[in-house]
Amino acid sequence: MQVHRFAAGKAGTHAINASGRPLRKIVRFLRAMLLLYVLLVGLAMLLEKQFIYHPVTGGQAASEMEDCRLRAADGTTLDGWYCRAPRPPQTVVLFLHGNGGNITDRRRLIEKLSLAPADVFALDYRGYGRSAGAPSEQGLYEDADAAWRYLTRVRGIPARRIVVFGESLGGAIAIDLARRVRPAGLIVQSGFTSLPDMAGVTLPFVPRFCVRTQMRSIDKIGQVHCPKLFIHSRDDDVVPYVMGERLYQAAPGPKQLLTLRGATHNDTEAVGGHAYYAALRRFVIDCAPPEKRP
Repeated sequence: MQVHRFAAGKAGTHAINASGRPLRKIVRFLRAMLLLYVLLVGLAMLLEKQFIYHPVTGGQAASEMEDCRLRAADGTTLDGWYCRAPRPPQTVVLFLHGNGGNITDRRRLIEKLSLAPADVFALDYRGYGRSAGAPSEQGLYEDADAAWRYLTRVRGIPARRIVVFGESLGGAIAIDLARRVRPAGLIVQSGFTSLPDMAGVTLPFVPRFCVRTQMRSIDKIGQVHCPKLFIHSRDDDVVPYVMGERLYQAAPGPKQLLTLRGATHNDTEAVGGHAYYAALRRFVIDCAPPEKRP
């Protein structure tokens, strides 16, 4: 009887062990997946700036534009172009480009803006074009401040004559600047609500609290009280159109929204064509201070 009971107990132990093996495999698999997820999130955090900023260094100044050198508050040397309008303008456009390339890629847009007519000052952020340093959120805010000081103090241009124009990531920099300096107007093209929101679109596996670079335009636009023009395409393949709508809705008046169709993120000007440039020209002219009568 004792032998019989021993045999039965051994068989029962084997049955328990066999039933536990699949569970242990599942636990090991889940642990491996969790480790892989943590590694992916850690890698994304480590490479955050590489995901955000895609600068192209170097480049030649256009012969018809004035090459300008200025310094940010921390001493970083910055480069920019000053493009003069073909006839005396009432406004000056401070142009802040997106996260890729540099101002040489925006040459056609700069020239078109000058025909508004408006003088155009286009800035290369730190790490872009021939500007020194490396890009960061705070650094780009300081670069925009330096451009504003250059226009208002070095060139003596009144704030009431300056329209700030931000493209994509430059829209976040433009909004941050415009809430502090009260320009004549603000143009935001293909702007996003915040970088954590953008991370939710491009890197959905990364928790938003892990995104250190914020650029929270949605929290700042309510503090911008100058006239505003928002431009966004319903077919933008990088920044969803709904983000442009949310910025527009959160902004106080006066404000306008130009909705384009068929344009992706990087061909807004080309696809927008006449309607795009006409809207820019009309807005820039409307922002001009009234001419003094003799």
